[in-house]
Amino acid sequence: MAVIVLLLLMCARKGQSQEMDSSQSVTAMVGEDVVLPCVLEPPKDASQMTVEWGRADLKPRFVFVSLNGQKYLADQNEAFKGRSSMFPDKLKNGDISLKLSDVRHSDNGRYRCYLPKEKKEYFVELVVGK
Repeated sequence: MAVIVLLLLMCARKGQSQEMDSSQSVTAMVGEDVVLPCVLEPPKDASQMTVEWGRADLKPRFVFVSLNGQKYLADQNEAFKGRSSMFPDKLKNGDISLKLSDVRHSDNGRYRCYLPKEKKEYFVELVVGK
């Protein structure tokens, strides 16, 4: 029985996403612009990758999606339209950070930077002050 459980655990872990680094926290005040950092290590050209920024507590959960370096709006949460962006000139260096403009108190939360093809994810906690 123990062998079966061990094999199941090994198989389950194999398909899990990898975290690029430990979670971190970023603080911003209402009305400010903030950058949620996410950088590939080692640096790798991300200009042709799909990058998903999201929050699990939102519906739809996507804050920003980039397909091959281009902004994809179809599944983006309305609250972030016109306020979220990436830095196209930094993608070649593996910088897939997200910029949020005009931060609101409702932006508080745990954001996930995810690379579907790489199966890597990174978490950033945004704490918004008054």
